[in-house]
Amino acid sequence: MKKLIIISVLLFGYFIQAQEVAGTTDLEELDLRKNKADIYNAVEKPAYFPKGSLVFRQKFAKNFKEKNVMSKETEKCELTFVIERDGTLTDIKASGTNESFNNEAIRAVSKIKYKWIPAEIDGYKVRYRFRLPLTINFK
Repeated sequence: MKKLIIISVLLFGYFIQAQEVAGTTDLEELDLRKNKADIYNAVEKPAYFPKGSLVFRQKFAKNFKEKNVMSKETEKCELTFVIERDGTLTDIKASGTNESFNNEAIRAVSKIKYKWIPAEIDGYKVRYRFRLPLTINFK
């Protein structure tokens, strides 16, 4: 009888330790070390310009040449770029109705050479998509 109890306790202990809680071992969507190429729109700590948003706007305005834009009215576009894990800007795009305004916005932000402080999720630096709406009035 003693042997039967010892064997059942050992087997019971083995099966208890062999159990796995569902979903705790394969959290690939949260393993930021594996998914280095993913671009995030929502993060715990967003990327930011190291000298502040006001300085970023001033540098953008300084680089922006109004004479390169062919328009006599109010123009709008949305400038998007990816802030990489090292703080550099890539994939700079502008979407709007005026092509010359889009091109000048891309040129102006490309000339800003400061690196950004990258976004973070769970303490890991991640790629972050930044959207900047632009409006200019030529009247």
